[in-house]
Amino acid sequence: MSVAAMTGPAPLLSVQDFRLEFDTFDGVYKAIDGIGFDLAPGESLGIVGETGCGKSVTAKSVMGLLPSPPARVRGGRILFDGEDLLRVGERRMRAIRGNEIAMIFQDPMTYLNPVFSIGTQLVDVILAHQRARPRAERMTRERARDHAVEMLRRVHLPNPERQLDSYPYQLSGGMRQRVLIAMALSGRPRLLIADEPTTALDVTIQAQILDLIGELRRDLGLSVVMITHDLGVVASVCDRVVVMYAGQIVEDAPVARLFDHPAHPYTRGLLAAVPHPGRPAASLSSIPGSLPNLLDPPAGCRFHGRCPLAGDDCLRPPPTTAVADGHRVACWRAMEAADAGA
Repeated sequence: MSVAAMTGPAPLLSVQDFRLEFDTFDGVYKAIDGIGFDLAPGESLGIVGETGCGKSVTAKSVMGLLPSPPARVRGGRILFDGEDLLRVGERRMRAIRGNEIAMIFQDPMTYLNPVFSIGTQLVDVILAHQRARPRAERMTRERARDHAVEMLRRVHLPNPERQLDSYPYQLSGGMRQRVLIAMALSGRPRLLIADEPTTALDVTIQAQILDLIGELRRDLGLSVVMITHDLGVVASVCDRVVVMYAGQIVEDAPVARLFDHPAHPYTRGLLAAVPHPGRPAASLSSIPGSLPNLLDPPAGCRFHGRCPLAGDDCLRPPPTTAVADGHRVACWRAMEAADAGA
């Protein structure tokens, strides 16, 4: 599914008919099947869906982090500022990572080395980013240490000078996540990809991290892609949302429009499962069944086996329908579902 062409400036990131699969012992796993979306400069986009729908695979594809084999691109383009990231060499991708596009992950302890201090790791990351710059413009280690303190202060880590000498185990989960954000932004990228950045944190710290990402986005002019299964996160920090199901995009809309007028039955099911302060827990619903096996995807709409509106035409690939300005849905029942959600 392709996003509606956006007016105004050219997109910073444009994913076009992207297809990716993995070779496994059981066969070819068709992880991503023809997805497309645009991200404008300064925009925040949420990508939501169940575990296994392809959200993180999409993010890692943008970063060029999937090993090949077993991953194999079957088609499409990923354009960053007009440059196709699928066709640049590894040397160019190393220059882009960190300096142009950065990524933060959900479990800080997985990405921080427990035997090195925060300062050592942050300074090493900063110096690694410098290799893509002309030699005359590179920071010395002393300047890199000053920059590390500056970045820790920007992400509101208390006592940044002292924390440089701390080890990861000495910091709380929220503090470690702030360190990862400082690392990601130390190369001054234009695009930040956040892959479930609050999953391992308690609710209070989650809110602080989301507020921090929103603040940094405004102050630094960042574009943000937020990968999450939590629609509350999307409502907090995103301008627009893409809903993925079984390797495909089923709905793409502005956040307010999606919450007020969900048009795909899968999106409506996700929203019905979200707790609400004014709604009793007994009224929560679930989506029956589970994701299809992408080693052998079903014909037609991949959601039809779980969909309450499914009919015989759902055995054919659904059309992409514009149900409103900037709101597209891949569903045979798009207008019917949109009317029901109005």
